[in-house]
Amino acid sequence: MVISPLERFKPGAFLSLVTGVLLMGSLSGVAAAQSIRVLLSAEVQRLDVRAEGPIWMTDSKDRGQAIKSAAQITVNGGGFLLNGVRLGSQQLTLRAGEQGLTLVYRKQAGNGHGVGGPGNDPGTTVPVSGLIHLVRKGKGFLLINQVDLEEYVKGVVPAEVNSTWHPEMLKSQAVAARTYALYQQMLSPTREYDVVATVQDQVYRGKHGIDASVQQAVEATRGLVITYQNAPIYAAFSSTAAGLTEDAMNVWSKDLPYLKGVECPFDLESPFYQWKASFKIDALEQNLRQQGFPVGTIATLTPVTFSRAGRVATLRILHSAGELVLRGEDLRKAIGYSLVPSTQFTVDSIGQDIILSGYGAGHAVGMCQWGAKQLAELGYSYSTILNYYYPGTELQNMALTKAPTPPSP
Repeated sequence: MVISPLERFKPGAFLSLVTGVLLMGSLSGVAAAQSIRVLLSAEVQRLDVRAEGPIWMTDSKDRGQAIKSAAQITVNGGGFLLNGVRLGSQQLTLRAGEQGLTLVYRKQAGNGHGVGGPGNDPGTTVPVSGLIHLVRKGKGFLLINQVDLEEYVKGVVPAEVNSTWHPEMLKSQAVAARTYALYQQMLSPTREYDVVATVQDQVYRGKHGIDASVQQAVEATRGLVITYQNAPIYAAFSSTAAGLTEDAMNVWSKDLPYLKGVECPFDLESPFYQWKASFKIDALEQNLRQQGFPVGTIATLTPVTFSRAGRVATLRILHSAGELVLRGEDLRKAIGYSLVPSTQFTVDSIGQDIILSGYGAGHAVGMCQWGAKQLAELGYSYSTILNYYYPGTELQNMALTKAPTPPSP
């Protein structure tokens, strides 16, 4: 029967757990609002910013000025130009009223129509709340959004899953996203930012996609995080496991007791459950060389070892200069994570093109998003879903947690 891995859990079985959480402190009782620093982009050359009213700007010496409801900031030597006027500062902070700011940022200095720089970069548009920090670094600047943690979670949920999904799944995603962010913040207090707004951490698009369903899911779980021994966990998640989820040790060499593989026969409806991939062999050769692997002309590509969950752990590549043993995740990185969605694959043929057949999408560590969707539709609560994918964990008010210990390799 498809739900056999969860037979020991019944809808409502976590009532005592949730009751315990509420006794520890009401969700509305989380102390003062906590913010998170999100790196929207690095090496930005130009930022266009607008607001419904005036924008307040301060520099690294706390000198402030009000500017009009629209401004353009570009790189100039070691500093910035604000609407063409040089500013003698390597850091700037922008804020506006309740409606926040709309940002359009580019990694080229041109105007988006090929003027002032090579190519045609139309820019990335993100509506945000909170503060915007610009930190001059390298050839451009870091663009960082310092935002209330709950508002950040609202921006992650619709960027990671469909907001029309079951409310219990949306709550699962909200708690996992909040936990991941808090974990990263606690482990890296000296960095200029806490998380990156891409799949490198978790996708965040500011206010894009926030609707009533997202608002309700985040507010219903406000302040709740997943903990192990009273510390926030590394709450990894990915799209589609297509079988067992994976041990973190096999993917990242992180021995985390709550990131052990569990059965996941719940994601059959995922569009990524089964796939085929085709790519040029010379593209693989070139990309591997760019990543520092000494590889000649490739003759064969053969999976050698597999994880307990059946994913390719290592491959042997025979080439004109010898032999290369490559991790399955390194192959995905070389070809592209979207082209090779997972390491659960077989090599169908190799010639000028390499053809793979596979299952699932993502690293498969922790929560399976499509699996969580199906479990929610079967009647399981978000607390049950999270406890299944992160075994041995508890839900806790984040105000009562302690800092996590970095994982041992």
